[in-house]
Amino acid sequence: MSSLSPRLHLKLAQKQILTPSLVQMVTLLQLNRVELRELIANALAENPLLEEASPADEAAEVSEPAEEERDPNPADAAILETIRAALASARETDEAEEASPSPIDDSEEPVPEPDPFEEIDFGSFFEEYLDPGYKAPAVEQIEKPSFETFLSAPLTLAEYLRQQLALVVLKPEVRAAAEMIIGNLDENGYLTASLEELAADGEYRLEDLEAALKVIHTLDPAGVGARDLRECLLLQLESRNARGSVAWEIVANHLHLLEAHKKRELAKVLGRPMEHIETAIRVILELDPRPGLRFSGPGPRTIEPDVYFIKEGDDYIIQFNDDDLPQLRINPAYRYLIERDSEPSREVRQYIRDRYAAALQLIKNIEQRKQTILRVCQVIVQRQREFLDKGIEYLRPLMIKEVAAEIGVHPSTVSRAVANKYAHTPQGVFELRFFFSEGVQGPSGATTPLLVLKRKVRKMIEEEDPRHPLTDEQITQRLRAEGFHVTRRTVAKYREDMGIPSTHHRRVRD
Repeated sequence: MSSLSPRLHLKLAQKQILTPSLVQMVTLLQLNRVELRELIANALAENPLLEEASPADEAAEVSEPAEEERDPNPADAAILETIRAALASARETDEAEEASPSPIDDSEEPVPEPDPFEEIDFGSFFEEYLDPGYKAPAVEQIEKPSFETFLSAPLTLAEYLRQQLALVVLKPEVRAAAEMIIGNLDENGYLTASLEELAADGEYRLEDLEAALKVIHTLDPAGVGARDLRECLLLQLESRNARGSVAWEIVANHLHLLEAHKKRELAKVLGRPMEHIETAIRVILELDPRPGLRFSGPGPRTIEPDVYFIKEGDDYIIQFNDDDLPQLRINPAYRYLIERDSEPSREVRQYIRDRYAAALQLIKNIEQRKQTILRVCQVIVQRQREFLDKGIEYLRPLMIKEVAAEIGVHPSTVSRAVANKYAHTPQGVFELRFFFSEGVQGPSGATTPLLVLKRKVRKMIEEEDPRHPLTDEQITQRLRAEGFHVTRRTVAKYREDMGIPSTHHRRVRD
């Protein structure tokens, strides 16, 4: 029996470690333009060596600053004093915690250890990345489509009901109960909790809750505050003065026959001609089973395309939507501080070097992100040319691993490059992931993505005879006749994914 005791073991292993630079590049690659703009704004606020290049800077010719112009402007001088003060404060803290080390004497600086940073030719780096900033090769400016969006703040269901409730004269206790009921409505406008449960805590009386619910039932949209589908539909019929009608009788007493499409049985039970039953069913179908849903969605979402696929002649040009993205450059006022003769403090020089390296790496990674997305989009345009020209029926299968192999990167890089990014095309605005879909098995399936096959299934169902709807097996046989190797279970799965009912529920009975 071995004893339990701590032991030391040596183990040799190989593993991949992501450097901070690589982590930053991976992070930047999966950001869309809105998120990238926010990251750049944070970087400008945190790094004094980074600044936004103005149009005047971009037009100006790069020149070496004269000796008398090497002093930073007052704002930069203030930042420099802040840096020195922060470093001095940190040095004093270290001295207080450690009694043995002696303070650094800037006047008699010890012989420094070999610093690999000293071997960098900062002149050549600043020549490339300074004023007017590192930029990709200039491209022809093409007029891009206008994409202005004007959105108002969405009105929630609770706010809409409270606005109406404010116009109704109620007792204070009933108004308070109505406010509480409104707060308990779900996104469809239904009251899922019973009045007894709401009155259980003793804050509201049951009779006040009942009176409040009756008031809510009179508010718009009709049907709000219902506790089930039957009550919701009855409230909407009552708002149309249809109490006691054929439609009312069907919803109140025979809703199960309506769900089963048994028109003849409804006519027999109610003693009405078929014309009255069909008219009543049309009225019921116009009702909204989820009246609160129009107020409860997440609201409109603004989509800003990251790239534009613009057709010029017979070719497509890929244009980045980066007009409002700041063009970064390195502040030239700090260049002289890297030199030992200009700034004797080693700590200040090291701080400036660290900030310079971080700024330079960010500029490089932003450009690398742009080039990666550009290469992916070039492959998309080449492979999906027919879709861009003719429409969705001509979309072709395309796998992420195929694009990765063509541009020479890992599939995960392509996956990050297309994540949460949109392209403005002649066929509309699409997410870049939309262009990637595997093909279907079979002679015809090799050139047909799953999205197009699902559209074929939907079109067959839309064109079927309502009295004799197609079964999944019949749809399968039609697709096989067109050269698609699919099974009945696959067709059923496609139908369920698109929210299409089964054959039994689609059948319309006389």
